[in-house]
Amino acid sequence: MIPLPPYAIRWLIAGAAGLFVLQAQAQERIYRCGNEYTNNAQVAKNRGCKLMEGGNITIVQGITPQASRPAAATPAARGGGEQRINSPEQRARDSDARVILAAELRKAEERLAQAQKEYANGEPEKQGIESRNYQRYLDRVAELKAAMARAEADVAGIRRELSRLDGSAGTPGTAAK
Repeated sequence: MIPLPPYAIRWLIAGAAGLFVLQAQAQERIYRCGNEYTNNAQVAKNRGCKLMEGGNITIVQGITPQASRPAAATPAARGGGEQRINSPEQRARDSDARVILAAELRKAEERLAQAQKEYANGEPEKQGIESRNYQRYLDRVAELKAAMARAEADVAGIRRELSRLDGSAGTPGTAAK
């Protein structure tokens, strides 16, 4: 046997350690099965999965949905569900919500009336340069129509919320208006 100089021994040890590191970092083959991934070749073969090539895959585990909360965390499970609905504090909140929604409905109806007046059934008066630039007029008419549609949707949404509040007033266990 030929004696090796100390630097050669260091190189051999470093080279061997490098091979072990590279082997540890090498990733197994990854297979894609729809929206799932696996590195088990037998499972992939049984399920007809496709081999993923061309790079590493990083998978981040998602959070669990709220439906998996323990039953004790819900108000009904704590025994407070019925009490919360009948409480004077809840009736006051419902009353405040009704008043706020009624005020918002009045404002939304005023905005709708203003938008309808400006839209003038699709034929508003031309303003300034619009008499010479017809496209600008058409753009403004389209904006007015969109504003009117938004105002109508706002009114409809607020009316739905009010009817939801009023509809819950007639159910058993709650106070009537």
